[in-house]
Amino acid sequence: MGIKLYRSFLKNFKRLPHDVRIKFIERKNLFLEEPFHPLLNNHSVEKAYPDCRSINVTGDYRAIFFEQGNEVIFIRIGTHSELY
Repeated sequence: MGIKLYRSFLKNFKRLPHDVRIKFIERKNLFLEEPFHPLLNNHSVEKAYPDCRSINVTGDYRAIFFEQGNEVIFIRIGTHSELY
């Protein structure tokens, strides 16, 4: 499984606090090993983002993604209130 990051994701990512960026990298690696690990709370966000899912990065930060073939494409990252 490959990972791609949309330009909008990268723009949001650069603005995050350093510790949240590090936590995303840790959670992304966990996601690659076990996509439905309980820490990730991988769930559908169909109403706000059609055909997308979300994983927890920290208590309040989420990363939104969709799957296309064998790739996972992250499109947004931010706090729950920023994303919804």
